[in-house]
Amino acid sequence: MVPLLTEARIAGIPVSLAGANAAAVAWCVEVNATMHSEIAAVPDERLTTERDVLAPLPSLRPEIGAASLTRKVDRLSCIRYGSARYSVPTRLIGTAVKIVIDHGALIVVEPATGAIVAEHELVAPGETSILDEHYDGPRPAPNRGPRPKTSAEKQFCALGEDAEAFLVGAAAVGNTRLGSELEILLGLGAAHGEQALVTALRRAVAFKRFRLPTCIPSWPPAPAPHNPAPPGTRWCSTCRSLRPDPWTPTRSRLAGTGAERN
Repeated sequence: MVPLLTEARIAGIPVSLAGANAAAVAWCVEVNATMHSEIAAVPDERLTTERDVLAPLPSLRPEIGAASLTRKVDRLSCIRYGSARYSVPTRLIGTAVKIVIDHGALIVVEPATGAIVAEHELVAPGETSILDEHYDGPRPAPNRGPRPKTSAEKQFCALGEDAEAFLVGAAAVGNTRLGSELEILLGLGAAHGEQALVTALRRAVAFKRFRLPTCIPSWPPAPAPHNPAPPGTRWCSTCRSLRPDPWTPTRSRLAGTGAERN
C-alpha cells in the first residue's frame, strides 16, 4: 500500500477504496506466487498441501447461560460426565452433543438444532441414569432359558416348560451325566408316554431332584406286573426288578423257643 499512496501523492491523484482494493489483489497475487524467505516455500503451493488438514473455524454464535461441554455418544447411546453415564436417544449414536450443568441437572443439547434431547438429574460417580423412552421402551427381561445344542437336548426341551426347568436345574447343580440321562428320560417317555414324563419332570423340579438314580422317585407308578412278587420283596415300578421290601414284617428268631417270654 505504501508505493500506491506514494505514487498517488506524487501524481496528485486521490486513491479511492475500489482502487486500493484492486491494487491489494494484484499485490497479493504477486507476493504469494514467489518464494517466501521465512517459510522457504511458495505460499500458493504451501496452501494447496495444507488445505487437507485445515479444520473449520469455531462457531461465532454467542452462548447464553452456563458454559457447555462436548461429549460423544457411545454405542450404548450414553454419554459420560463425572464418571457417570447418562442416556440419550439412540438416533444420536456416534454424534457429538453439548451438555450443560444447571442447578443439579444435566441437560443434553443437539448442536445442529439447539433442541434439548435429554435431561437428567446428576448422579454419583459410577452410577447410571437411563430413561426407557430413549430406547423405544423398557429393557426386555433377560432370558435365562436353556440353549439346546445336541439333538437329545432339543428333543427334551420340546416337551415344554417343565422339561426346560429340569434341564436348567440339572445344569445348576452340576450334573455331569446329564447328556446320558436325557437319553434315558426320553426312552422312558417313549415307553410310558410324554404326559407321564412331563408329570414326573414337574414333580422332580418341585422336589429339586435333578439326578437320575437307580429308581426315579418322581416317576408315576406303573401298572403292577402279572406275576406276583415273592414274600419280602416288591417290584420296582421303574426298573422292573425285584427289590427287598424294608416294611415286610419278619418273625423273630426267638419265636416258639420260650426265650421271648423272658
